[in-house]
This record gives sequence, C-alpha cells and structure tokens, in this order.
Amino acid sequence: MPEKTSWDKIDKEKLSATITRQMIFGEKAMLARIFLARGAIVPRHSHVNEQITWIISGALKLIFDDGERILRNGEMLLIPANLPHAAEALEDTVDMDIFGPPREDWIKKTDAYLRG
Repeated sequence: MPEKTSWDKIDKEKLSATITRQMIFGEKAMLARIFLARGAIVPRHSHVNEQITWIISGALKLIFDDGERILRNGEMLLIPANLPHAAEALEDTVDMDIFGPPREDWIKKTDAYLRG
C-alpha cells in the first residue's frame, strides 16, 4: 500500500543562496516544490522531461527563445520536452514543478546549473 507523506517530512535541499527545493518521485512522475527568493535566476537549460510549472505564490518570469511568459499566483505553463528555457523570480516565489519522467539529474544531484 502506498505511504502517505507531507511536505513537512520531505527534506529541503538548499541549491544556492536563493533556491531551495523539495521533491517526491516514483518511476514515471516527479513533483517538486521550489522556493525562489526574489531575484533568483535559473540559468538556461533544457531536459528530456515534460514540465508543468504551477505558481503557488509570487511571480516567475520564464524566458524562451521566442519571448517571455510571466506566471503569477495560480497560473500554470506546460513546457515541452527539450525546449530551452531560463527563469527569474520577480518576487519571493513558491513554484510546483511536475515532471514526466522524473528528472534523473535532480535525483542524482548532477544538476550543476542550479547549484551554487
């Protein structure tokens, strides 16, 4: 039987001075709660995973080759696999990211673009 959990029981991983993350994953999906302080930058990157970004609070600017999208409280965006993107927190932001399949680089902690 699956075990229930809560965000309070999941470790917070400090990736940099401005980005902290929690995550839960199985074989086919991953849910991550990301805390971004105002001014936090997620450098340009891409991945083989589809991503749904859902802003719980704050505001996040997503930067694509064809322009920018600003997401605010309650707004969501589907980012297709292999689409290069970057992000900037316009306010202190709580972001839920859903990935399919799970991000192996996050699980193995080889996501150097986010660390430091």
